Amino acid sequence: MDLNQITIPSLDVARATEFYKTLGLHLIVDAIPRYVRFECPNGDSTFSIHKVEAIPNNSGISIYFENDNLDVLVEELQQKGIVFTELTEDKSWLWREAHLQDPDGNNIILYYAGKNRKNPPWRIN
Repeated sequence: MDLNQITIPSLDVARATEFYKTLGLHLIVDAIPRYVRFECPNGDSTFSIHKVEAIPNNSGISIYFENDNLDVLVEELQQKGIVFTELTEDKSWLWREAHLQDPDGNNIILYYAGKNRKNPPWRIN
Protein backbone atom coordinates (compact mmCIF):
# COMPACT_ATOMS: atom_id res chain seq x y z
CA MET A 1 0.00 0.00 0.00
CA ASP A 2 1.20 3.53 -0.76
CA LEU A 3 -0.29 6.89 0.21
CA ASN A 4 -1.65 8.54 -2.91
CA GLN A 5 -3.04 11.88 -1.83
CA ILE A 6 -4.34 14.04 0.98
CA THR A 7 -7.36 16.29 0.43
CA ILE A 8 -8.01 19.31 2.63
CA PRO A 9 -11.01 21.66 2.89
CA SER A 10 -10.98 25.31 1.82
CA LEU A 11 -13.43 28.19 1.84
CA ASP A 12 -11.65 29.78 -1.14
CA VAL A 13 -9.97 27.23 -3.40
CA ALA A 14 -8.50 29.90 -5.71
CA ARG A 15 -6.77 31.68 -2.80
CA ALA A 16 -5.54 28.37 -1.36
CA THR A 17 -4.25 27.39 -4.81
CA GLU A 18 -2.04 30.46 -5.02
CA PHE A 19 -0.71 29.80 -1.51
CA TYR A 20 0.27 26.18 -2.28
CA LYS A 21 1.79 27.18 -5.62
CA THR A 22 3.94 29.65 -3.66
CA LEU A 23 5.05 26.75 -1.44
CA GLY A 24 6.25 24.98 -4.60
CA LEU A 25 3.54 22.44 -5.43
CA HIS A 26 2.72 21.87 -9.12
CA LEU A 27 -0.92 22.28 -10.16
CA ILE A 28 -2.15 19.29 -12.24
CA VAL A 29 -5.97 19.54 -11.98
CA ASP A 30 -7.71 22.91 -12.10
CA ALA A 31 -11.44 22.77 -11.37
CA ILE A 32 -11.56 26.09 -9.52
CA PRO A 33 -13.70 27.13 -7.68
CA ARG A 34 -14.53 23.65 -6.35
CA TYR A 35 -11.35 21.52 -6.59
CA VAL A 36 -7.64 21.48 -7.43
CA ARG A 37 -4.93 18.85 -7.28
CA PHE A 38 -1.16 19.23 -7.06
CA GLU A 39 1.89 17.07 -7.53
CA CYS A 40 4.57 17.36 -4.91
CA PRO A 41 7.92 18.39 -6.41
CA ASN A 42 9.53 15.11 -5.27
CA GLY A 43 8.03 11.63 -5.09
CA ASP A 44 4.64 10.46 -6.33
CA SER A 45 2.31 11.95 -3.72
CA THR A 46 -0.43 14.35 -4.67
CA PHE A 47 -2.30 16.95 -2.65
CA SER A 48 -5.78 18.28 -3.32
CA ILE A 49 -8.10 20.98 -2.04
CA HIS A 50 -11.89 20.91 -2.18
CA LYS A 51 -14.44 23.64 -1.58
CA VAL A 52 -16.47 23.57 1.63
CA GLU A 53 -19.03 25.95 3.09
CA ALA A 54 -17.39 25.87 6.54
CA ILE A 55 -14.04 24.74 7.91
CA PRO A 56 -14.51 22.19 10.73
CA ASN A 57 -13.46 23.57 14.11
CA ASN A 58 -10.30 22.01 15.50
CA SER A 59 -10.02 19.60 12.58
CA GLY A 60 -6.60 18.49 13.78
CA ILE A 61 -5.24 18.61 10.23
CA SER A 62 -1.47 18.92 10.05
CA ILE A 63 0.22 18.74 6.67
CA TYR A 64 3.91 17.81 6.56
CA PHE A 65 6.13 18.62 3.57
CA GLU A 66 9.77 17.51 3.73
CA ASN A 67 12.54 19.50 2.08
CA ASP A 68 16.26 18.72 2.05
CA ASN A 69 17.12 22.45 2.11
CA LEU A 70 14.64 23.54 4.77
CA ASP A 71 16.43 26.66 5.96
CA VAL A 72 16.84 27.96 2.41
CA LEU A 73 13.19 27.18 1.60
CA VAL A 74 11.93 29.01 4.69
CA GLU A 75 14.02 32.06 3.83
CA GLU A 76 12.76 32.06 0.22
CA LEU A 77 9.14 31.74 1.36
CA GLN A 78 9.55 34.60 3.84
CA GLN A 79 10.84 36.76 0.98
CA LYS A 80 7.64 35.87 -0.93
CA GLY A 81 5.51 37.06 2.00
CA ILE A 82 4.74 33.74 3.69
CA VAL A 83 4.35 34.24 7.45
CA PHE A 84 5.53 31.52 9.81
CA THR A 85 4.09 30.83 13.26
CA GLU A 86 7.33 29.07 14.26
CA LEU A 87 10.64 29.49 12.50
CA THR A 88 13.02 26.64 11.80
CA GLU A 89 14.04 24.74 14.92
CA ASP A 90 15.57 21.38 15.79
CA LYS A 91 13.04 19.21 17.65
CA SER A 92 13.69 16.52 20.27
CA TRP A 93 12.33 13.87 17.86
CA LEU A 94 15.30 14.63 15.54
CA TRP A 95 13.37 16.59 12.93
CA ARG A 96 14.07 20.20 11.94
CA GLU A 97 10.74 22.01 11.52
CA ALA A 98 9.12 25.34 10.65
CA HIS A 99 5.38 25.90 11.20
CA LEU A 100 2.81 28.01 9.36
CA GLN A 101 -0.86 28.00 8.42
CA ASP A 102 -2.55 28.10 5.06
CA PRO A 103 -5.27 30.71 4.32
CA ASP A 104 -7.93 28.39 5.82
CA GLY A 105 -6.01 27.81 9.06
CA ASN A 106 -4.76 24.31 8.24
CA ASN A 107 -1.47 23.64 10.01
CA ILE A 108 1.56 23.13 7.80
CA ILE A 109 4.89 21.82 8.98
CA LEU A 110 7.84 22.16 6.64
CA TYR A 111 10.56 19.87 7.90
CA TYR A 112 13.72 17.93 7.28
CA ALA A 113 14.17 14.55 8.97
CA GLY A 114 16.44 12.60 6.64
CA LYS A 115 16.90 9.03 7.86
CA ASN A 116 15.05 9.86 11.08
CA ARG A 117 11.74 10.24 9.23
CA LYS A 118 11.25 6.49 9.07
CA ASN A 119 14.20 5.20 11.06
CA PRO A 120 14.60 7.12 14.31
CA PRO A 121 16.83 5.53 16.98
CA TRP A 122 13.70 4.40 18.89
CA ARG A 123 12.07 2.62 15.91
CA ILE A 124 10.67 -0.78 16.80
CA ASN A 125 11.50 -3.85 14.71
